[in-house]
Amino acid sequence: MTEELESVAVDDARSREILGLAWGAVAHFAEMLADQGELRGLIGPRELPRLWTRHVLNSAVVERFLPVEGSLADVGSGAGLPGVVLAAMRPELEVHLIEPMERRVNWLTEVREELDLDNVEIHHCRAEELHGKLTVTAVTARAVAALDKLARMTMPLVKPGGVLLAQKGRRAEDEVTQAQNVLARLGGDRVTVHEVDLLGDGEVTRVVKVVRQ
Repeated sequence: MTEELESVAVDDARSREILGLAWGAVAHFAEMLADQGELRGLIGPRELPRLWTRHVLNSAVVERFLPVEGSLADVGSGAGLPGVVLAAMRPELEVHLIEPMERRVNWLTEVREELDLDNVEIHHCRAEELHGKLTVTAVTARAVAALDKLARMTMPLVKPGGVLLAQKGRRAEDEVTQAQNVLARLGGDRVTVHEVDLLGDGEVTRVVKVVRQ
């Protein structure tokens, strides 16, 4: 293992507190991503220095909002953020990774096998292609689309009483306002924007939680 790979995962008390028993698997995933992510077009070169905190650990933000049991679909999984991290953290959940690009699907398949994530199923398609075929307790999405467009893609996948959990930036409240009519039409009942400072460093991640009625 190279020195660069050894420095990717931060083995500190806070990282282990956040990831719990999944720390080892998630750290290995981070090493794989650092080793091959740029080469395979999964992450940009500027993301490597902050891969652990900004991307890998940050993917754990939504874990606290997931149901105790049931199923999860991660839409636009890409490199596996947050889907792979959440699957490692919550092995009791049935996790569906939905990704339309073949090279990313190949990557996700390799990651699933390498990390032995037997709770993961990978779908090589767009989310809309699963409408009427798959419903889950929770849907996650990170950096996929604006909330109004994302709602059209994802809400038909959410069971009644289930949730959409979208990781958003500073414009989260504006996106909620712009998506109100679409959300209401698709059964979005209660919408809450949660602000989470995961590492206590002032870096806030916003999670838009939409409950489907």
